[in-house]
Amino acid sequence: MNFHTIQSRRIETLRLPAAQPREQAPAIVFLHEGLGSLAMWRDFPQQIADATGCEAIVYSRYGYGRSEPLAESRRPGYMHDEALAALPELLDQLEIERPILFGHSDGGSIALLHAGTGTRPVAGVIVMAPHVLVEDMSIAGIARARQAYLCSDLRARLARYHDDPDATFMGWNDIWLDPAFRSWNIEACLPGIACPVLAIQGEDDEYASMDHLERIGRQAADVELVKLADCRHSPHKDQPQAVIAAVADFVARISRGRGSAA
Repeated sequence: MNFHTIQSRRIETLRLPAAQPREQAPAIVFLHEGLGSLAMWRDFPQQIADATGCEAIVYSRYGYGRSEPLAESRRPGYMHDEALAALPELLDQLEIERPILFGHSDGGSIALLHAGTGTRPVAGVIVMAPHVLVEDMSIAGIARARQAYLCSDLRARLARYHDDPDATFMGWNDIWLDPAFRSWNIEACLPGIACPVLAIQGEDDEYASMDHLERIGRQAADVELVKLADCRHSPHKDQPQAVIAAVADFVARISRGRGSAA
């Protein structure tokens, strides 16, 4: 593990080589969920690296994991800030060009924003349970998470992975429950995504409906949708083999040059 200074903040990073690297394969950059971190991916990035022959880049965003703890309240545009300012700076420091972005939940939204709104080349986007707007069921699920944090062992479990679990949880939870966030919507970026997109979601997702995938499918140019049965908000945990197989096929398609890449 290494640390980089991104936007004057300490950020933890990890580079994982594939067991059998493919020549000139793009790096896959993993963008974690709203309560995730580098460590919370566990061995999944390495499994993806080995299945695709691509190097995996994993990091904890500001306010997560062993990166610098959050010192202020989040703003409604925090995912835009990450996608258009922090992530490009990290990619520059790591000397990564034309990555495949692999985002889960909030990380999926960040990947879509980066690919659709930014000016940097992206080879592909893989998203699991991404958000493109705020639904009533999302707010209800996040409100339930707050009760769990206050009344169960959720805080203790998060404390294993985050230096400041209170700042991590409340930073995420407060902004999603803020009335000012209710109108958050990133659909405007979707038509600007020029690279292939793989969008995966569980049919039993407790935080979002399939409407998110359908909107991505209608508005981005080159989209493959994967809907998984018996799967909740974390497809890589509930259906890991299905996710790994879909990702390996998607990366192979990119490597064969089918579909445009920005």
